[in-house]
Amino acid sequence: MVNTDSATTIPPSTDRGIGRRISPTAAFWVVGLTYLVVMASSAAPSPLYPVYQGEWGFSATTLTVVFAVYAVALLVALLTVGSLSDHVGRKPILISALVLLVVSLFLFIVADGVPGLIAARVVQGLAAGTATGALSAAVIDLQPSESAGPLINSVAPSIGLASGALGAGLLVQLAPAPTVLVYALLIGGVVLLAAALMLVPETSAMRTVESRRHLAKLLLPRAAFPTGARVPFLMMVPALVATWSLGGFHLSLGPSIIKSLFGIDNHIVGGLEIFALFFSGAVAAACVRTRPPRIVMILGALVLAAGVATSLVSITIASVPLYFLGSVIAGAGWGSTFLGAMRTLGVLVPADERGSVFATTFVISYLAFSVPAVIGGFAVHTFGLQPSAVVYGSFVIVLALLSSAGFTAASRRERPGFSEVTVSGT
Repeated sequence: MVNTDSATTIPPSTDRGIGRRISPTAAFWVVGLTYLVVMASSAAPSPLYPVYQGEWGFSATTLTVVFAVYAVALLVALLTVGSLSDHVGRKPILISALVLLVVSLFLFIVADGVPGLIAARVVQGLAAGTATGALSAAVIDLQPSESAGPLINSVAPSIGLASGALGAGLLVQLAPAPTVLVYALLIGGVVLLAAALMLVPETSAMRTVESRRHLAKLLLPRAAFPTGARVPFLMMVPALVATWSLGGFHLSLGPSIIKSLFGIDNHIVGGLEIFALFFSGAVAAACVRTRPPRIVMILGALVLAAGVATSLVSITIASVPLYFLGSVIAGAGWGSTFLGAMRTLGVLVPADERGSVFATTFVISYLAFSVPAVIGGFAVHTFGLQPSAVVYGSFVIVLALLSSAGFTAASRRERPGFSEVTVSGT
């Protein structure tokens, strides 16, 4: 039977040195805030893309390439260093990731063309990928209750993406030198969080690195699945692909839809649309956090499909209010479905596997985040924005319905692995 203790105890042997200065509860919130800021930084460039396009004159296809290199770099980091926090500790990985993030933000400030922008996104992707697995694992390690960790793991990405996009949009529209100010503010926040992380207790079981050969083996690209729970894990894949492909589309092409299809040349509106999607996801996740993960994923996927369908209708009839309504509904489905997945993982995964399994989860998520968006960008160049958006949205709807149907069927069959998750979730 899976262990369902309400909170994970920090091993005494790993809570040493400077880490003793703050309590596990305070550390939990520091790590959660770090997660939010890392995700905010990844969304912050989105409202600036039209500014860069105006200054440097690149196409929508180039824009999706800029978006994609971030995801590729993030995936490389997840596949190589994603599990290292299980061996060398969460803190060294997190602080190294934040140093990389500061470097990437500085590269954004000094970028003077597409190559500079791509370089900044690559380093930013490496930073986010290095941090993601360790952050997700540390949140579960430090959680004060059974529901707190999965909730933070699901709402931190959505609130971070929402606040990063909206904050950058406001600065682009209202503040001077937004291509500098946005990143300067983020650098200040990241530096403060790095200092706070120095005070966080180490929570990793820290399986030893036996030799250089062992370290080289750990850095080989690989995927890890939770021991004895592959069936419920694999059943989550369509839900992960549906949710994250929708997020990738909105972050890469959402501002172009607002400007080109609806004729609104206002950066605040572009950022607000992304904010509506992800913030509604955070609110929905908070509202359903105590419900069984099976029910949350089934209903969340249906809500996501309904929201995307609403957005497609709005694009067809050129209705801005309906488009925002669709984003809010789809975001609620996004947040609910992802929360259900994270709660399931929180129950299934042993402490010494969390870094690697969460890294694998985000590899799947970010592949869905990037690959469909890149394909959509090339489709826009060939077929136009509106037809591409309709086909892309239809793809997301099909995946969401498949996910919901799959979990419903599994519920009826009451597979052993799935039943354990359901019982634990209640």
